[in-house]
Amino acid sequence: MSELNLNQAYHSDPVIQIRELCVDYITDNGDFNAVKSVSFDIGKGEIFGLAGESGCGKSTIAFSNRLHKPPAFISGGQILFEGKDILRLPDNELNTLRWSEIAMVFQSAMNSLNPVLTVQEQFADVLRHHKGLTNEQAKDRAEKLLDLVNIPRNRLGEYPHQFSGGMRQRLVIAIALSLNPKLIIMDEPTTALDVVVQREILQQIYQLRDEFGFSVLFITHDLALMSQLCDRIAIMRHGKIVEVNSSYEIRNHPQHEYTQKLWASFPNIHDVHKQPQTEGAPA
Repeated sequence: MSELNLNQAYHSDPVIQIRELCVDYITDNGDFNAVKSVSFDIGKGEIFGLAGESGCGKSTIAFSNRLHKPPAFISGGQILFEGKDILRLPDNELNTLRWSEIAMVFQSAMNSLNPVLTVQEQFADVLRHHKGLTNEQAKDRAEKLLDLVNIPRNRLGEYPHQFSGGMRQRLVIAIALSLNPKLIIMDEPTTALDVVVQREILQQIYQLRDEFGFSVLFITHDLALMSQLCDRIAIMRHGKIVEVNSSYEIRNHPQHEYTQKLWASFPNIHDVHKQPQTEGAPA
């Protein structure tokens, strides 16, 4: 097999550049290299997918804007956000950047939302602290954000448990958008939802990206789902990226043997024969 191009470029300037990133876990049983010299760029306005089976290191990358806690630590590399190395920023600058420039959406919306605060209070908390808005200004901003994710304004006074799983995830996305970030990191944002709701949320992400121009790092084990949303996809295996290409090429002309096996591990309703399996499970 010829050498793969792991730096397949997007058509816009990069908003973030990962360079030779290494993340290790220090345990009583020894050191474990979870991410091994990973490099990739995400262009402005690009939806970039990171796929692979559980344990390959993709979610570790999601936390690499210095959200790691022991026993994990970043042992090498750079994360350049618009030219600034996140790994070298003082804590106060990093905290500002996390909210105003980089937002995160995780798998479990209930873990991201405060169960004892109303939706309006949660928007207000973010907007008062980071934008200095009054309560009335924050409410107006929150209503407009709910419009964007198709949630009725009259539900601002309700609590997270009063919403369905899909609506809670849309609330988290709306809160992530509240400060107009340039990059949103989404780690398995639709995994716990049914297929219909997954598709609705993906469509909203796509539409919001087109409207506001933010970039997305979309992380999931579901390669089929990812291929419907992302502009480019990187395939991870054992802490390394083995292939990067456009979503179309990854789906229709995968180059690396592991990528081919990942596709083969998904059920094909037109083929009842058993498909060859790969090491690990896409779950």
